[in-house]
Amino acid sequence: MLYKKQLISIYNEALNEKDYSKKLTKTILENIKIIANKCFNQKGVFTVLVTLLIYKIKHTKQDIRIHQAQLENGFSGRSMDTHHITPTLKEIGLPSMAESGWLTRSLEQPFPYTLDYNGKISDKKVKKSFLELVNEIQVNSINPKFILVELFKQVIKIQEENKIEIQPLENPDKLTISKIINLLDKQFTFNYETSYGSKLPVLAFYSIYKIIINEISRYDNCTLKPLGSHTASDRTSKSAGDIEIFNKSELFEAIEIKLDKPIDANIVRIAKEKIIKYNPKRYYILSYYEIKKEDEEEINKIIQEVKEEHGCQIIVNGIMATLKYYMRLISNLENFYNSYSELINIDRELKAIHKQKWNELTLGLNNEL
Repeated sequence: MLYKKQLISIYNEALNEKDYSKKLTKTILENIKIIANKCFNQKGVFTVLVTLLIYKIKHTKQDIRIHQAQLENGFSGRSMDTHHITPTLKEIGLPSMAESGWLTRSLEQPFPYTLDYNGKISDKKVKKSFLELVNEIQVNSINPKFILVELFKQVIKIQEENKIEIQPLENPDKLTISKIINLLDKQFTFNYETSYGSKLPVLAFYSIYKIIINEISRYDNCTLKPLGSHTASDRTSKSAGDIEIFNKSELFEAIEIKLDKPIDANIVRIAKEKIIKYNPKRYYILSYYEIKKEDEEEINKIIQEVKEEHGCQIIVNGIMATLKYYMRLISNLENFYNSYSELINIDRELKAIHKQKWNELTLGLNNEL
């Protein structure tokens, strides 16, 4: 609890805009900015850095670069993160991994986080900033609290900038399936020139399932698993798909959604591996581009094998066709619109431009209704 209390205390200082910037060099502040700007893309790095800094505050003599207990004079950063840091980050609404930053392959290597650390962090600027900040604390004795407060301030600012007030529908009774499908199609295919746009259809289907599990008898006694991070790898997310429906404790259906790539044989093979591991009754693979024609025969072969060997029905289809079908099943389109708008509004991975585009499309729809 001491680690949690310390983390919340530092977060509250950031909320109250405590200023430690004058105690830090220009290079340190620039490195903090780089980590903050990529905190949603590089949540593993963010989480590990927070863990190391909190540990250093509480254990001033520990070399935080030696982040594994198996290393000489090391400590278990992963254990601390799993039990104290990640749960607290989730609680206060800051970026976090599903379980621990140390489940990221590039960060779990059994080597100290020295400036020459070989872990392959994908963003070279983020890697450099991360290692330099750790070095400043451990080698140059910079106060870790100063860095954490300034880092949290930057992240809070980014979160505030991404908050957009979603416009409500003015005449929801005039909403039709074709109009809302057209709206979603425009939103999904818009070139945002940034990441996370592929999460939008996931949110759309999640909104649909929130409704149909209460309206269709097939889903009696079923529950939706809360959405996880859209960037978490299969290894760290421990999920069968983007969306999971459970019947009591058993996985009932899983839905994998691909916005920017057609369904090919390899995608279906990966689905087969997940089916063997998680044993759902149905597995949906949905893509905006539907099936890769040259792989169709192989895909059908895998689907048949999975049905015969594991009793699971794999269903491959287009995103828009499936959404249109589900729209016919729900009793109230306004419920879908409101649920989807809320998910867009509260999602911490989407950027401001995704929310602004939905507002723009809603404004156009309001002019039509």
